[in-house]
Amino acid sequence: MQLTIREATNDDIEDVVRVIRTVYDEYSFSWEEDGYHADLYDLEKAYRDAGDTFYIAELDGKIVGTAALELFARIEGEEGTIVPLKGYQRIAGIDCSIERLYVHPDGRRNGVGRALFDRVINDAKAKGRTTMEIWSDKKFVDAHRLYERMGAKVVGERLCDDPEQSPEWGLLLPL
Repeated sequence: MQLTIREATNDDIEDVVRVIRTVYDEYSFSWEEDGYHADLYDLEKAYRDAGDTFYIAELDGKIVGTAALELFARIEGEEGTIVPLKGYQRIAGIDCSIERLYVHPDGRRNGVGRALFDRVINDAKAKGRTTMEIWSDKKFVDAHRLYERMGAKVVGERLCDDPEQSPEWGLLLPL
């Protein structure tokens, strides 16, 4: 099987939505095209134009995974503590985050999640980032195992701003 990770463009929107929406349907999560998921309908504006990167994973030419790297100024406070920032709970001491890491069922157990995670980490390091924030729905147990194998530590929890107000673990990953 041929696995390729590349930066997404707006030409990939339909497949990106298909991948993430399949995972949402699998967990019976709500979908908000004009709300929580609006960023997925203009990837270039939401990510590239903001200085961030949205990635896709292709397995034998079919898009089966997504992830994004968000860059920002270091969040003030004692590293690893949960602090309020612009109406959200964030982890202090971090200067980047991984977002939208999803793997379609057709791509699971093929190294897709690990390859996406590695790409995000390597790009963050190349851009001089030192500490990554990861927020993950508590239902995504397989993802948590991956994050922890890579050295991430759970430092807190919050309710996501998604329609379900899903409980999430907050993990800190030194890069």
